[in-house]
Amino acid sequence: MNNTSSKTLQARLDPKSKQTLLQAAKLRQVGLSDYVRLVLVPTARREVEQAKNQVLQMTADEQERFWLALQAPVKPTKAQRNLGKIMRGDS
Repeated sequence: MNNTSSKTLQARLDPKSKQTLLQAAKLRQVGLSDYVRLVLVPTARREVEQAKNQVLQMTADEQERFWLALQAPVKPTKAQRNLGKIMRGDS
């Protein structure tokens, strides 16, 4: 990259995660540091921009879990049941 200055980033990863990153870098035919700059930095920038615009982006798995959570019936808490009684005049 053509930056005039740079800072070092160190990250501790489990061996499997590091191997996955190395494989992904190899697929793009770049080194690990270049992969981080090419993939992770733009992703982080998008997330920051989305947060500014209050946009939430979820993976397909996250979307499914969110949908299932919305569809699950909610069991009222004791305080909510008591409030319901008060509102109905059952107290």
